Amino acid sequence: MAINKLNQPIRSRQTDVQSFAFVVAVAVCVLIVIYFIASNFTASKLPCAVELDSRINPNTASAASLVRLPGIGISRANSIVVYRNKISSDNTMLVFENSDDLQEITGIGPMTVENINEYLKFE
Repeated sequence: MAINKLNQPIRSRQTDVQSFAFVVAVAVCVLIVIYFIASNFTASKLPCAVELDSRINPNTASAASLVRLPGIGISRANSIVVYRNKISSDNTMLVFENSDDLQEITGIGPMTVENINEYLKFE
């Protein structure tokens, strides 16, 4: 084993440095975990419900807007737009006078209408 000028074995000094680095690394990891736990605790007080900016009118809304409705995917949104355009070619008449009229679309039943009713407006 090599000995340095201070008559200390070199291997012992390397072990001391490695031990110190390990303790520092563990302390940093513990602080990071505490930070994330604290930030998640305070974030859990925020409301979790998704709110829409405004109500959607199915008589005029694009498919991209209709997709924002819960339970309405891309194909149902496109079906609403196609049905609306087929019934009203000049877009002046109201195809959907209330939410129950949406049940004419394949795949939209009473439960879906009930879930999206609060997000709709008919003008």
